[in-house]
Amino acid sequence: MANIKDNRKTALIVVDVQESFKARGEAFWKTRGPRDFEQNINALVAGFRKADHPIYFILHTDKDPGFAMDSPFFRVMDFLEYQPKEPLLIKHVHNSFTGTNLLPMLLRNSITRVVICGIRTEQCCETTARVASDLGFQVDYVTQATLTFPLSHPFTNETMTVQQIQTRTEMVLHKRFARIATVQEVLQSIQED
Repeated sequence: MANIKDNRKTALIVVDVQESFKARGEAFWKTRGPRDFEQNINALVAGFRKADHPIYFILHTDKDPGFAMDSPFFRVMDFLEYQPKEPLLIKHVHNSFTGTNLLPMLLRNSITRVVICGIRTEQCCETTARVASDLGFQVDYVTQATLTFPLSHPFTNETMTVQQIQTRTEMVLHKRFARIATVQEVLQSIQED
């Protein structure tokens, strides 16, 4: 796991933790993992609020059911108790930077390190981590606080489990685009900032 020792200004980016995913039905939602996602992401959000570090919430919109901006599902998941003073940005692509004001907001606040959490592990969270790294940010990727669903291969019909997806994501990000960090490591590091 990551050895986080720098005291640069850090921000939490909460990617697509929105009720929209529940619009796909209970059967789909039940396949999610890890099961302690809500607990882990809540710990990060609470820790950043307590340490008075910035949190940026991102919501994804598209034509899928529940993701349209006029859908009743298009909102931050209730368990996070979103606070209106925290920036809420709307994106139309997989990463949280393209088409949003996230980059200028981070630069204006002298952010040098971002912590990535949210939904989906291998899609919008991973893509946001890659772009953040390419933009010059130090990136901590907290797999424990990302959520995903099993994936089926389009041609072979093989299925990857949540654990396999998370392992694969860590393998492709580690030491290239991000440090893989635990919730506890990140919380400890922001207390030192």
